[in-house]
Formats: sequence, structure tokens, C-alpha cells
Amino acid sequence: MSKKKALTVASVSEGRKPLRVSQAARSRMAPPAPVARNIFEPAVPPSIAVPAGFAMDRSIHDNAAWATTGDLYGEGLFFLGYPALSEMAQRAEYRRASEVIAEEMTRKWVRIHSSNDDDTDKADKVRAIEDAFDRFGIRDLFRRATEVDGFFGRANVFIDVGSRNNELPLILSPRTIKPGSLKGFKLIEPVWTYPADYDGANPLSDDFYKPRAWYVMAQKIHASRMLVFTARQVPDMLKPAYSFGGLSISQMVKPYVDNWLRTRQSVSDLLHSFSVLGIKTNMGAALEGGDGSDIEGRASLFNLTRDNRGLMMLNTDEDMFNVTTPLTTLDALQAQSQEQMASVMRVPLVKLLGIQPAGLNASSDGEVRVFYDTISAAQERDYRAPLTRVMQIIQLDLFGEIDPDLGFSFEPLWQLSEAEKATARKTDAETASVYIGDGVLTPEEERQRLAAQEGGMYPALDLSVVPEVPDAAEDPDPAEEAPTDET
Repeated sequence: MSKKKALTVASVSEGRKPLRVSQAARSRMAPPAPVARNIFEPAVPPSIAVPAGFAMDRSIHDNAAWATTGDLYGEGLFFLGYPALSEMAQRAEYRRASEVIAEEMTRKWVRIHSSNDDDTDKADKVRAIEDAFDRFGIRDLFRRATEVDGFFGRANVFIDVGSRNNELPLILSPRTIKPGSLKGFKLIEPVWTYPADYDGANPLSDDFYKPRAWYVMAQKIHASRMLVFTARQVPDMLKPAYSFGGLSISQMVKPYVDNWLRTRQSVSDLLHSFSVLGIKTNMGAALEGGDGSDIEGRASLFNLTRDNRGLMMLNTDEDMFNVTTPLTTLDALQAQSQEQMASVMRVPLVKLLGIQPAGLNASSDGEVRVFYDTISAAQERDYRAPLTRVMQIIQLDLFGEIDPDLGFSFEPLWQLSEAEKATARKTDAETASVYIGDGVLTPEEERQRLAAQEGGMYPALDLSVVPEVPDAAEDPDPAEEAPTDET
């Protein structure tokens, strides 16, 4: 019987041409070969950003052939270039992370203070500096610089003091920055800038892989006249490839955003066609070389009458079937893809996407507190040095000198609710009552604390008026005066 079957198969296959795949079809099916690329290749600046005849310092990167790699674009493991990063800044998945971080970094801003709060002259200087910060828009400047740094990996801020020769160093002295000479601060995107020169030979020098000057639309600007924001530094060997910028948030999250976009589209496509109807019919007309017009007409008729309100009629040799895809775990898979984006950005979901945690007694307070700790550390790391320089330049512009007693501190990001504030005030009052009762504090000292408390309930407390405190020892005890049976 097996012999007969073998003969039957052989007889059927006789006279048929073997199935062959053409070379053109093979080329269409095969994935493109990875393009070799040297990730240490220095970035090429636009011609308008550098002067004519400018030659890049390639140094050791010409000999880095061992570093050539395959297609790493999808993984974001080499500098994508400012045109690509500009395109990515239009997509919400890339843009939102940079905006959230920039907003939180500048939401509560800073408090300018003096080491001697009783000095009225110092207080006047503090108010003048605060007014100058508002006039020059320092808060918004730092917010936009953080956004640009998130989009491209670097942001430059030019200090405009009205100098005619910006190639010279900007020395913080009344002779170089005279009162009233400060014009403002200008944010420059990195595509218009390029490092002029740096030391790539001596790791012990101060300017080793640190630009001494920058080209801005072919104008040479000394590095001391620039505030450079680079929150995520790259290793020295990669700095020329990144145009002496850092790793942008967009490039850092690219693999996770790509996964999310693919997952989102796949889930959408699956929901669109989760149920497929079909009919088993005679396909001979289409398979035996016919034009297939009858099959196409039958399919059109099937689609026209496939809804619940129509009547589906099948031929005696036809059969209908339904293929349905289960959708029970799609929401979990899609949510996990979103959470991966938030995890690499180190931004809570409630901040990044506005998604509240689900479940009984679920709260995101812990995540938000950790996020605020991260932002506070970033403020000290990325804002302390440029803000100090800005404040010194503003002091020279206002007073002609730098007062060492003036400084600033970052405001705390966490805010108590009204119920938490009431609980904290009650705890402070009970603690003060115990201290006063034990003789540790006097009522006058507690009144001074209440009057000086920032954002307290008694800002207009008159310390010159001392209220009378009833003496509890002179008050008769009602229990002692009450008549007893013996009396």
C-alpha cells in the first residue's frame, strides 16, 4: 500500500516544474547587510558653523579601525546627529521626558540669601539680584537649556557683556565687567556651534578634551564666555564624535521607544483584526491559471453580507470558519513596554504619562519622593557651577563687586498637603509647650520663632507686645474647694 502511495505522489509530481525562488526575490527577502561604522569618527560640523578652511583635529580617531561596528543605529550606540535628534524631538515619547526633567529642575527654583540676615545692605543686594534674575529671565533660560540638553546632549549659553572681541577670556573683574555692561544671556542650540581647539595629547593638562573656544556661525568665542550644559558626559574618546556634547535623553531611550512604538502598533493592528472570518471554497479557478474573477466576486459578496444584520448564504461545497485571537494579556504587555521607557528615563509614570497606580491603597508618593531626590542631586551637579557664575556676573553688573556673603540654595521640591501642614504645626506647638514647661525655652523665644517662620501663620506678630501668661499655680483647684461629707 505504501508503494502504491509513493507511485501516486510521483505521478502527480511528474510534469510539474520545481519551485524556484528568483535571485531578485531573494534580495528582497534578505535583510540589508549591516553598514560598518566607526563610532569614534569625529562629528562633521555644518559649513556655516565654522570658518572657511577649518580642519578638524582627528587625532587618534583616524587609527580606531578596530572600533568599527555593525548597524548600531537602532540601539543608539553612536551619535545620531543633530538632524535626526531634531526630528525625534517632535515625538512626544522623546520630548516629554526632557520637558518633565526641565520643569522639575526649575519648578521651585532657588532662594538667594545672605550669611548676615540682619544687615539691611545685604537685604537690599538680595532683592536687587532677585530683580535681575527676573529681568534677564534666568529661570526660564535654565529650563530651556535643560530641554535642549535633553534633546541634543549639549546646550550653550552665551554671556553677552557687550565686548567687541569675544575671543579674549572673560575675567570676573570690575575692569572687564563694568556696571551696566551686561546685555543678557543667549541660548544657542549645539547645531550652530563647534569646538575650536582642545588638548588631545596631555591628559594632565586642564584643557584635555575640553574646548578652549567655540565657533558660533564661524565666530570664535572664548570658552569662558559660554555656559555649557552637558548633563550626561561621554568618555573622552567619544567626545569628538559627539561634537563635545553628551548623551541626549532621546538617544538614550531610543531602543525602548522603538519597542513601545512597535508594541503599540502591533496591539492596534491586532485589535483591528482580532477576529477573521473565512470560507472554504473551490480555489481551482484561481490556482489553475484562470483570472480568478469568480473567486473575487465570491469574496466581495461574502464581505458585503458578513455583518450580524445580513444573511450569509453558502454553497453546498463551502464551509465558513472563524479565527479569533485572545486579547486577555495585551494590556499588560503594552503597559510593560511603557514602563520600560519610564524606567530608563528615571521619571515616574504619574509624572511622565499621568498614569496613576492601580489597586487598593495604591500610591506613587514613594516614587515621586525618589524622583525629587534625583532632581535635587541633578540641580547640585548641573546647576551649581553655572548659577554661581551667573550670580557673580550679575553682582559685578549691579554693584561693581562680588560679595562673598551672598549665595543661593535650591528650594525643596516636596510640598506638604494642607492636612500634613496642620499636623506638622500641631507637633511643633506640642514640642514647644514641653520645652517651655521644662525651662528649655522661654515664651519670648517661641514667639520669635513663629514670627520668623517662613510661610508661617503669624507673619505680623508684634514681638514688642508680650501677652500675659496665666499662672497655673495661683488658680484654685475646683476639687479642693468642693464641699465634702465631713464638712
